[in-house]
Amino acid sequence: MRIAQVAPLTEAVPPKLYGGTERMVHWLTEELVALGNEVTLFASGDSQTSAKLDATWPKALRLDGSVRDPNALHMVMLERVRQKCDDEEFDFLHFHLDYYPFSLFHRQPTPFVTTLHGRLDLPEHQPVFTTFSSIPVISISNAQRRPVPQANFVRTIYHGLPERLLTPQPVAPSYLAVLGRIAPEKGVDRAIKIAIRCGIPLKIAAKIDRADQEYYDEIIRPLMDHPLVEYIGEIGDHEKSNFLSGAIGLLLPIDWPEPFGLVMIEAMACGTPVIAYNRGSVAEIIDDGLTGFIVEDEISAVARVGRLSSLDRGAVRKQFEARFTARRMALDYLATYRSLKEAAEPRIKLVSSAE
Repeated sequence: MRIAQVAPLTEAVPPKLYGGTERMVHWLTEELVALGNEVTLFASGDSQTSAKLDATWPKALRLDGSVRDPNALHMVMLERVRQKCDDEEFDFLHFHLDYYPFSLFHRQPTPFVTTLHGRLDLPEHQPVFTTFSSIPVISISNAQRRPVPQANFVRTIYHGLPERLLTPQPVAPSYLAVLGRIAPEKGVDRAIKIAIRCGIPLKIAAKIDRADQEYYDEIIRPLMDHPLVEYIGEIGDHEKSNFLSGAIGLLLPIDWPEPFGLVMIEAMACGTPVIAYNRGSVAEIIDDGLTGFIVEDEISAVARVGRLSSLDRGAVRKQFEARFTARRMALDYLATYRSLKEAAEPRIKLVSSAE
């Protein structure tokens, strides 16, 4: 199948450091190519891929300080995709740009789908998904769907990692871990309090966005002075196996409707159990008592930390292999592409005959 994968320009594919959406697009693209598909990746020019790369801009926008209006470049990229559709270069289009493609691409015949990667509970999302209620979209958890039941969700497809990307390492777990991004909704301040109450060292490997700098300066930085807390900074995939394998458990005391939470399956790939607040997708990803514990608050989180050592880290890894590999994800997407393509064929023939 000739497939277009259309990624955000914010980060390279794969990202150099943090970037959940772009990382997932990379893994999906590589698996689709390995399965024999002809894939074109629309992404920044510093992306690395086995697919054909179509670069709208030479450098990931987060790393390019000269770009002040990223929406302009995304509009150019969407028009490039549409022009190639006019030339019938693709059998199917897969977008990772939220609602941006809806208006333009529902007016052309090439079948497409959009994976929604973010939160959908903001008031302004209501008119978007009401207006475009026929546009096919994919959710990354069932919980993500709840705020916009009027959207045309065709399937939930969980993210997946390459099976050997992250693996358990022979190190003795000795600390609790936080991985990802320092932001109010991620609950890093709560993670610090949990670790201190347990008397266990906490290592924090996370990025700080400019938008969250004030939160870090006012709330998090004062907490970093505690002798049990160590801030490592942002890390890449090549560092995660050792970091997560060395953790007794990953703490995820989130305070928002997490659409998926890639960090949970990254930990599982390393055999590391997760303690997460029961928000958003958590109950779909974590098998309570097997791959970690689902808790409601700080008190219950502290109580579960003492039980982490009772979990079988080999069983945690096996559950990852059964549910969250990139190959499983790619096969799920291919089945969805074929289904939507077959459903669109009568309409395509009708448009062609009218022309």
